Amino acid sequence: MSTSAQQKSFKTDKRRLFKDRFAQYSITAGGVMVLVALLLIFFYLLYVVEPILESAKVEKRTDVSLSSEKNYVGIGVEEQTEIAYLLEDSGSVDFYHIKGDSSGQLMKSLDVELDGNITTFAKSAPFLGLYAYGLDNGAIKLVKPSFLVTFPGNERLITPRIGYPLDGEQLLVDEQEQAIAKFAFSYYEDKAAAVALTEDKRVVFAAFTPEENMFTGEVEWLIERTELDIDGRVNELLISPDTSRVFVRSANKIYIFDTRDPAEVEQFQVLAANEENANLVSATLLAGANSLMLANDNGEVSQWFEVNTEDNGRQFAKIRAFETEKTNKLDIYTEYYRRTFFTTTSSGDLGVYYTTSEAELWRGKISEQAIDNFAVSPRANAVLSLSNNTLSIFEVHNEHPEVTWSALWNEVWYEGYPEPAYTWQSTSASDDFESKFSLVPISFGTIKAAMYAMLFAVPIAISAAIYTAYFMSSELRRVVKPTVEIMEALPTVILGFLAGLWLAPLIETHLPAVIALVTLLPVAVIATAFGWTKLPASIRHLIPDGWHSILLIPVVLFIGWLSFAISGQIELWVFDGNVRQYLTNELGLTFDQRNSLVVGIAMGFAVIPTIFSIAEDAVFSVPKHLSNGSLALGATQWQTLVYVVLLTASPGIFSAVMMGLGRAVGETMIVLMATGNTPIMDWSIFQGMRTLAANIAVEMPESEVGSSHYRILFLAAFVLFIFTFVFNTLAEFVRQRLREKYSSM
Repeated sequence: MSTSAQQKSFKTDKRRLFKDRFAQYSITAGGVMVLVALLLIFFYLLYVVEPILESAKVEKRTDVSLSSEKNYVGIGVEEQTEIAYLLEDSGSVDFYHIKGDSSGQLMKSLDVELDGNITTFAKSAPFLGLYAYGLDNGAIKLVKPSFLVTFPGNERLITPRIGYPLDGEQLLVDEQEQAIAKFAFSYYEDKAAAVALTEDKRVVFAAFTPEENMFTGEVEWLIERTELDIDGRVNELLISPDTSRVFVRSANKIYIFDTRDPAEVEQFQVLAANEENANLVSATLLAGANSLMLANDNGEVSQWFEVNTEDNGRQFAKIRAFETEKTNKLDIYTEYYRRTFFTTTSSGDLGVYYTTSEAELWRGKISEQAIDNFAVSPRANAVLSLSNNTLSIFEVHNEHPEVTWSALWNEVWYEGYPEPAYTWQSTSASDDFESKFSLVPISFGTIKAAMYAMLFAVPIAISAAIYTAYFMSSELRRVVKPTVEIMEALPTVILGFLAGLWLAPLIETHLPAVIALVTLLPVAVIATAFGWTKLPASIRHLIPDGWHSILLIPVVLFIGWLSFAISGQIELWVFDGNVRQYLTNELGLTFDQRNSLVVGIAMGFAVIPTIFSIAEDAVFSVPKHLSNGSLALGATQWQTLVYVVLLTASPGIFSAVMMGLGRAVGETMIVLMATGNTPIMDWSIFQGMRTLAANIAVEMPESEVGSSHYRILFLAAFVLFIFTFVFNTLAEFVRQRLREKYSSM
């Protein structure tokens, strides 16, 4: 070889080496970047989800030594936790700075306008922010500390005030004007009511309804009074904010009265609510007023709410219990809106619990002395404790009390439900609604949707792939394969749109036709194939090898037309003229228009190209010498297909199925548009579902950033990520095992 030729060859080798190295490093870098991207997604999801797994914290912010020795019967704090107010038993309200440079200073002291002598004191449900004094003339006076925020000279100024609901009128609870010994009250949405124990031991319920004079415009209060029959000493009185229930604690019994109709108050139920070898020491209503919380001196706090019973209709029943400190002074305080409650003891211990998740969030000692009074801030981010003339303010970090692994993945007994259930319901129009965040029904819906899609797609896609790669002529294959693959480019939003607005109504009105089509089509195909084999060879040879599938086109079209043509007759003969009513009455099945059948067909149609393309390549790539050798040894085409081709192609076929499954699990738009998005757990093909992906798409735009709802949606995305990761990892593992097993063929 000449020197110039050697130099040219050397330069060519260097260029080739450079290209090889460049390709190697580029591909490696691309693979590493893919792994880095996956890890970034993984850790970002964990970063957003992690706060919901944090425990609650209670940290002391400051102590305020009160300026004088007074007997405070109620305490509270404004929304920004800058000013605390303390209500004295003599009828004055003291306002203290509890934040900033002025912390600990008495801001203002205001006197409550009263007509009578104070005998007792009560507070409303926390979210109402009301307090009331009971008087010696049988009346009560409602007061509401409030704060006026102004900006003189661009500086924020908070001015405390005392407001008087009901235009400052006192409510005469006892017509006999006996002194009030104990009472509970509520004033909500222009309805006022009170239940009181009078000095002469009577329990009186009074409801006050406003009525406007149509001529003068003046408001008059219509009063309905009823004496309640209580057997024993009255220890505590409670009333629901909507005034529909009254609770009277007498020793270890709870008398419950239905007060929805003030003119006909009825005893609803009597609870013997104490535990064995224990006594009730306090009671309160949880936020929302659907649950009754009872504390025993053995340290158990139990939650009770109404459930349906077979014999007596709706009755209060014990749902769950929490273990706290054993003491004869165990008080319960609740948040404004969430189902969190706090317990305080005579030894200065504080406990923080969340009812629905059955979680003990925090427990510890916050005072060396007995806690005389306690209050929770409106935003539940701080609590106030009054002990021995010292007001202590604590910061509370408890952003996501409703979220625990148990609440996410186990059955939870929610208020008003007949039994524990897996429930997802993130929002409601009601103010006292409790969000329900079980991931089980939407995870179930994801698996259900994927299963029905795969039931539809796998037989069609795999059969088509085998026929196309092994039996079909090369000319026809060059048309069929690209045509099927181009279906994958069809946007799933179009498929979802067609499924929801065209396919779902079509199936609803022609369900017998769908059933007939599924039944008749396989029979017709098999019958056509069998009949074709019985025809004379001269006729069969008219169709070249590999083109026989064209014969099935008119068969499929005819069976489709026939099924819809006889749909009405099938419904009349088989289903008594109404298939939906037949399914409900005879089979106990509920039929939803947008159901799993619609999703299975639409999503299966979207998954078929993925499975078909990969499986067809796997079958077509089987070396020809293997099939030729099998045929040469006397095996038939079917024997060669089953025992040689499919075994060799099995790793690729399995990968195709798993890729299709991964696509089905992560599908969003089809299930979003073609189902009712109802998070129910039912395998029925005639009912819908809600999937993880669709749930994220529906609710993420409306979720508050940083809220429990927001972070749980990211947790749902993390679960979906894990689903696809597990499926793909399993697919790769099985594919490698199959490849090792059949690589020697």
